[in-house]
Amino acid sequence: MAAQGKQEGKHTDFLGMLRIALFITVLIILVAVILFNMFFVYIQPYENGVLVVKVPIIRSRGVKEKVYTPGLHFVLPFNLENMHRFNKKSQVLELTEYPTQNPYALFLNAANIQTSDGFFVTVDVSVVYKIEDPYKIFTNLGPGDNYITQGLLPKVEPILKESFGKLNTEEFYISPKRVAQSLEARDNLNKDLNPFGIKIEHILVRYFKYSDEIQRNIEEKKLMDQLVFKNQSEAKASAEAAEVRKSREEGEAQYRIRLEEGKAYVQKRNAEKDLYVRTKKAEANLLVALAEAKKTRLKNDALMASIAGSNNLVGLDLAGLLANIDVIVLPSDGANGVNPLDIDSVLRMLEVRGGR
Repeated sequence: MAAQGKQEGKHTDFLGMLRIALFITVLIILVAVILFNMFFVYIQPYENGVLVVKVPIIRSRGVKEKVYTPGLHFVLPFNLENMHRFNKKSQVLELTEYPTQNPYALFLNAANIQTSDGFFVTVDVSVVYKIEDPYKIFTNLGPGDNYITQGLLPKVEPILKESFGKLNTEEFYISPKRVAQSLEARDNLNKDLNPFGIKIEHILVRYFKYSDEIQRNIEEKKLMDQLVFKNQSEAKASAEAAEVRKSREEGEAQYRIRLEEGKAYVQKRNAEKDLYVRTKKAEANLLVALAEAKKTRLKNDALMASIAGSNNLVGLDLAGLLANIDVIVLPSDGANGVNPLDIDSVLRMLEVRGGR
């Protein structure tokens, strides 16, 4: 029994030591976490920081010009040093009559702008801006949201009224003119806010509205303008169609004229060809007739010259007759031989001429 009690005592002592060790470990971790949170500040990825030293223990006193980027940074606790963090992403200032639940935008009332011709228009505008230099913001405007209350708000609406107030009632409906005044307002805001470390990226006109009566008059006038423009377009289209018809008719007339000219040219060339052919044929016939007459005259001269000439003429005529007679074979030697070249013997054989 004594041994068992001794073992139980040892087990109890071990558990007590284990509890003490666990307590000390938890205490050390807790102290480490507290000290870590006291001496280190974490800057988010979308933030930049500005360090302010109030008591010069490690660093000299004052606002540090260095901009602290995202990550862990050592900062003395107990308000000896303070890290002021600023959002470096693009932010939106909404001037609108229709605010939403967007946590990333600051909402104000819509801008009430007087046009150059004396009418008032309510304009919903989105001002997209960005903190470019946290050090300038802190040293010029102070910590926290002072860059909004003391920087943006006093400047935005007056400059919007100045730039958009140059438009008259109808020019608000012309997109290029609105864009031009938006760019002018952006540039004027940047002139005032860039020295404070704020950059205006965009000014976007979302919606604008006149009073109901003015809105109705403008819409009616716009409809009338559109009707006039439609009538002008239709008149211009009719004039263009008439011009097209005129051009087509002139083209068709020119086509017919050229076609008739081509036909007349073809007829003229055919007549010239026929005249040339008839002339050449007449000349050829004349030459043939002259040749025939000359031939006849020569034949007559030959006949009149001698009887031998007449005999030769008879022989030529017989030769012409023989040309149509079938070929026969006659002996060319002996007592009955035929010599085709002996005209007298051929004539005697045919009993055309008597023997001498």
